[in-house]
Amino acid sequence: MRVCIISDLHANTEALSALPSDYEELWVLGDLVDYGPDPAGAIEFVRSHASMVVRGNHDNAVGFGVDCGCSPRFRAMAEATKEYTESMLSEQDKQFLRDLPMCACRRIDGRAFFLCHATPSDMLFEYRPSDSPLWSREEESISGADVILAGHTHLPFVSDFGSRLVANPGSLGQSKAGDPRARYAVWQDDHFELKAYEYPVETTVRKINSLPLQDEIKDDLIRTLRTGKNP
Repeated sequence: MRVCIISDLHANTEALSALPSDYEELWVLGDLVDYGPDPAGAIEFVRSHASMVVRGNHDNAVGFGVDCGCSPRFRAMAEATKEYTESMLSEQDKQFLRDLPMCACRRIDGRAFFLCHATPSDMLFEYRPSDSPLWSREEESISGADVILAGHTHLPFVSDFGSRLVANPGSLGQSKAGDPRARYAVWQDDHFELKAYEYPVETTVRKINSLPLQDEIKDDLIRTLRTGKNP
């Protein structure tokens, strides 16, 4: 079984359209919307292609009209694009976001996978570094899990915590890994591989420049896309 794992799409359909399609299943770790220009397109792609999807903090914020719990540096960007995102989505799209589960489980090739957006103890909001010993903590929600899959930080990693593996594919739509390439992960033959690919970033940039947002917000969003770093 070849599984493609993506996270933090952030309404970037250029990155989504360039995703290699040589997978048997697609798993999505949340944050389909906000920051990017094409929230409806991102939802439709996931609805059409994904086998499993969990809810991210931005999906939660848009679906339920609540705070996203973002870090201070990204709060202005999130609040501005949330208003735009809400105006672009149908009620059916918002219901899709509301219906997304907070976590999901799956067993493949003898391995039990636990999927969430952030962490097992705080599935929407906690930022946990890759080397945190908290990943090895036993919790009821992950009882029996061999592999934890999480996103949220936009930073890819695969770490071994004794009997448990933890993997973050990074962000497909708004990389913070040091360059603008889209990030994802592949699970095949009992092995994770972190991957990256180029996509037409400047097309996404042009779309952002056309959005009804303040210039400062657009500049921060574009700088993040082009550099793969915090603005």
